[in-house]
Order: sequence, then C-alpha cells, then structure tokens
Amino acid sequence: MSSRVRTAQNVSRMCMVCGVENTAGLHARFYELEDGELAGVFTPREEHQGYPGRLHGGLASTILDETIGRAINLTDPEAWGVTIELTIRYRKPVPLDGEIVARGRITKDSGRIFEGSGEIRLTDGSVAVEAHGRYLRLPIDRIAEGDFDAEWFEDARPLPDAVE
Repeated sequence: MSSRVRTAQNVSRMCMVCGVENTAGLHARFYELEDGELAGVFTPREEHQGYPGRLHGGLASTILDETIGRAINLTDPEAWGVTIELTIRYRKPVPLDGEIVARGRITKDSGRIFEGSGEIRLTDGSVAVEAHGRYLRLPIDRIAEGDFDAEWFEDARPLPDAVE
C-alpha cells in the first residue's frame, strides 16, 4: 500500500534512530503521509542483524517506538513524549535485504498521555512486527539536557514521492 509523502519530520545530530552524524545509528527518516500516518524508514546494515540475514528484534522495536511516538506531531507539531509502555508482537522475521518501513498512528490522545499503534510490513504486505505504545507528553526541557536546538533540525534531504 503506497502512500504519498507530504513532508519529512526533523532529524537530530546524534539520536540512535535519526541521528545523521551517529555512525552506529539507524539514520532513519520520518515522513508525514497524505493518509494521516507517519512512516519511519531506514535501510538496515549487516551490523543490525540478530540472526544472519534477519533484523534484530530490538531494532524492530526501536523503529516502531520512535515512529509511533513521533506520530503525535501529525496533529500537534510541538508535542514531545517519552515512552511509558511498549508492547511488541513479532509475527515474522524481518529480512536485512532492503528498506524497512514502519507505519504509525495515534489511536488515543488524552492530553498528558497519548497512545498509538504501528507495524512493519514485509514486501508481500504481511505484518512482520506490530506494536502498541503509551507515551507521556512532556515539554522538551523536561526530557533533554543541553542545547536541544543545536541537536534538532530540518531534514533537508530530497523527499521521495511515496513510501510503501
């Protein structure tokens, strides 16, 4: 199911998930889609494997957590949250041989707490990993230390027209 990309969300300098200068990171990008969902996209490297040829389950969890948590920005661009609870269900192994796309959406927003769900699908459309998360909304100065503005900036790389 292909969806058109509206815009890219910001990235950071050293975040494990989206940090453009983090050599150990995923270098993920996050796209706001016309269908109202958020896509988290990255291309796994060999060092991201669990078993040979398979994405490590912790990294599948990581990209889903970040994608679901960032989905709040679709309706509230100034919102920040920290994970309270994340439930993951692994259905199928995720191969390392191509781009990984996680999709996320907000399912409940109660003000201070928001919830969402997401999944990673395989190229045949089947769900490989699914997640549900609960997040605590906090101001950024209660989450991060230091000069956050120097760490968080626009993703200026070219946008794809759509993501799967």
